[in-house]
Amino acid sequence: MRRVLLLMIIMLQAVIAFAEESSISNQVRQRNLKATEQYYAQLISGTINNGAELNLIMTMLPKGADLHNHYSGSLYAETYIDWLEKLKYCIYNENDAVLQVEKFRIETKPLISEAGRKKCLTADAVRNDKAFYREVLKRWSNKDYNNHYHEQNAPDQQFFDTFGYFSAASNYSAREGLNILKVRAKAENLQYLETMFKSAPDINNPNLAKQINDLPQNASEKDIYQVLSAYADLMASDPDTQQKITNYAKSIEEAAAGVDDSEFKIRFLSYVSRNNPPAQVFSGLYSAFACTQKSKLLVGVNIVGPENGYVAMRDYKLHMHMFKFLKQLFPSTKLSLHAGELALGMVPPEGLTFHIHDAVEVAGAKRIGHGVDIGHESNALELLEVMKTQKIAVEVNLTSNEFILGIKNEAHPVNLYRRYHVPLVISTDDPGVSRNNLSSEYALFVSRYKPTYNELKEVVYNSIRYSFLQEEEKAIELKALSRRFDRFEASIAKLTRTGGKLN
Repeated sequence: MRRVLLLMIIMLQAVIAFAEESSISNQVRQRNLKATEQYYAQLISGTINNGAELNLIMTMLPKGADLHNHYSGSLYAETYIDWLEKLKYCIYNENDAVLQVEKFRIETKPLISEAGRKKCLTADAVRNDKAFYREVLKRWSNKDYNNHYHEQNAPDQQFFDTFGYFSAASNYSAREGLNILKVRAKAENLQYLETMFKSAPDINNPNLAKQINDLPQNASEKDIYQVLSAYADLMASDPDTQQKITNYAKSIEEAAAGVDDSEFKIRFLSYVSRNNPPAQVFSGLYSAFACTQKSKLLVGVNIVGPENGYVAMRDYKLHMHMFKFLKQLFPSTKLSLHAGELALGMVPPEGLTFHIHDAVEVAGAKRIGHGVDIGHESNALELLEVMKTQKIAVEVNLTSNEFILGIKNEAHPVNLYRRYHVPLVISTDDPGVSRNNLSSEYALFVSRYKPTYNELKEVVYNSIRYSFLQEEEKAIELKALSRRFDRFEASIAKLTRTGGKLN
């Protein structure tokens, strides 16, 4: 019945689309396209030397989807401060070893000492203390990190530490947070968002956990799968575990209720942290895979956290075998994996030689998040050919890569991927932490790498093609994207005819 209803919706939308498309003749469409190509070529060549105009056009540009997005890192620190007021939490404004409190940390417990209350500011008090308010924004995000003196932690530490500061506030209202992201997405002509929303629930069975945690670094695939199988069997047969999985999927559906509309859709990736103990990672991954069978809103699985962390590096190959094992149990589950978010010097050079390869060839990832260290991979040319042939898309996060890794401009592998025809999508990563948006990411892509207009459109269309939507849904979104480009190109053609006046 649901499939019949979906087909009816598709047919209705096709009729509407045909009517809209018929209102624009092919001759007019081609004329608008040519005018847009010419204007765009002038814009990126410097003939029109106006960065503000580039930002304007990239905001107007239809952008399809953002496929690499962390929910909690997408909301701005100002929102989390607003939520503190609703949660009745406070923020410490200084360090105190005696009280065991840390500046900028949120206090969630209502019963704290009198001395503690004097050092813990309400949201209103934070906003009224202009100097401390700005300090909080700087600590909870990357605000002001590059444009003047900042208390300098290493950039990657600054970035990842922010989550520990605002995490207590981030759970206030998932529905409100998702609607904030929706409003911002629609404002910059984005029609679909895949976000990493909540970590999957894990369980602890001490005996079986010990077997996984004690696996030697050189364990065979057979030995790995034997202990993983025992843990998976336990989770599959345990009613409490299955209830946790059901509740997790239900919580996501409740949070997302009413967010989708005729112009915008949101879907979710479940995830685990790669810096947890192996058994915790595996039990969370089992839940994440299982959850994709519980709700159509959960479209894939990922693994997150600093890739250069000691545990992440030590257990990387084990993690990839966990994905391979679980893909055999849940073959329809799609994977987008953070891999190659590394730069020379962050880890010993041998640590740069296999992460993307193993994510593709062992785990079976359909998309790679970041993929920055591709030039250091063993047999990189063969890997690039595999990614091209198998259509493994790379999620490019330019602002994030520049801040965390120090990789930008010609050092970034964007042009390497382009040369070998590996599909690319442009994405944001954590726009709240980075204080950016998808339009600014496209502006960086265009200004740095000068893609042709046809290539730019291809990258935008890739964001729908390589999404984890169902094929029927992709078809609908691709049609909608084409209509958006018709309107965009008509607007640019009008701009060129009127000498730069939009009205």
